[in-house]
Amino acid sequence: MNVLTHPIAFYLLGLPVRSTVVMTWILMVVIVLLVLLIKKTNPAILETIIEFILNIVGDVLNVDNLYPYLSLLGSLFIFLISANLLSLLPGLTSPTADLNTTIALSLIVFFSVHYFGMLKKGVWGYLKTVADPIFLLPIEVIGQISRSVALALRLFGNIMSGDLIVAIIFSIVPLIVPLPLITLSMVTGVVQAYIFITLATLYIASAVEISQADEDGRKTRKKLFRRKEVTNGKS
Repeated sequence: MNVLTHPIAFYLLGLPVRSTVVMTWILMVVIVLLVLLIKKTNPAILETIIEFILNIVGDVLNVDNLYPYLSLLGSLFIFLISANLLSLLPGLTSPTADLNTTIALSLIVFFSVHYFGMLKKGVWGYLKTVADPIFLLPIEVIGQISRSVALALRLFGNIMSGDLIVAIIFSIVPLIVPLPLITLSMVTGVVQAYIFITLATLYIASAVEISQADEDGRKTRKKLFRRKEVTNGKS
């Protein structure tokens, strides 16, 4: 098990494609096929998984409808659990033990935060709430970049270190001794997937949730607009 280096599998348009990228593609295909198979044979399992993910998201995200966020967060959660545990199979490496993979996942979360924020509040409405007052904008930008970097490094560090420890123990002791460490690695993989999704949901919540003051202001503007319409109609 090689957890420190990720060899180049082939070149695509002159760009190197590493083994972790290939494993990611294979894992994505396997997940899609399994979902289609479960949907056809036992849909109740999918409903249970969806309810579980909705409970995780709903504990953090205070919105009326959670389903617009389910496609992103649910897909990330299922992929992360599968990717984190993939190294338990002989000869395979977790895609999330590669920093490039975790950075890519973190970038997805980063851009999704702004996408959902603009979708919920409108482009101008969201940009006004990013930094209020405006002179705090540089600090806000630094904060969002740093939390995205931390999100990637946390996942990479925990998965890579777990795989490395198991690989070292396997190389120096008999097969049965590392079993407790393998169990610990499984628990770590699931916990890290849960932490990643919880933090991603928290970041999205900070972008889409409307403060009470903004909500009151919006209701006031609606009332004034309706009164103006009634006045114009009477005149």
